[in-house]
Amino acid sequence: MKHARMLALAGALLAAGGAQGDERDLWMFAQWAGDHQTRPFRDMLVDARVYGVVPIHQLLRSASDWRLCQASPFAVPPASQWPAVRSTLALVQRLDQLGILRQFEVVSAYREPRLNACAGGARDSAHTRAFAVDLLLPGWADPNPLCSFWQQHGQAWNMGLGRYPSGRIHLDTAGYRTWGGDGSAGSSFCAKPS
Repeated sequence: MKHARMLALAGALLAAGGAQGDERDLWMFAQWAGDHQTRPFRDMLVDARVYGVVPIHQLLRSASDWRLCQASPFAVPPASQWPAVRSTLALVQRLDQLGILRQFEVVSAYREPRLNACAGGARDSAHTRAFAVDLLLPGWADPNPLCSFWQQHGQAWNMGLGRYPSGRIHLDTAGYRTWGGDGSAGSSFCAKPS
């Protein structure tokens, strides 16, 4: 099923014309993984029943600016963050089950602090201290279902929801908040319910 999703995503990216998927593919991941210990992380995902929610090569992508910052293209989050990994993946899984995230590609997840700073990430970014994913959503035109979920259930999930000027969507379970292109709640496509 996930393989079919990846093929559909590739087709959607091509059909979108301008949308570009991330160059860090399975082949590049296999080369990197050969020199890095990923087994305990994979075992944790299996035990938590969230393995495969996001393809492993996407889940371990570091910042998109990894080349510019002379960093690794992939990174395993520290074990201290694994509870947050499980929580964020459970959220992604729920959004997928509800049909809110029909097609997505994770382009950035855990970032070590030096890479986060070089890539222009927030000083206290959830990418460095908890666990967050930045998503490409090809063909995504209607933010209302995601916004409605955040308004109705975001507090219970401790859900952070952001949208960057590039159009990427940020999800985490490190605090109930939202922001938009200028980094403030006022520029978010979602308003907190009154």
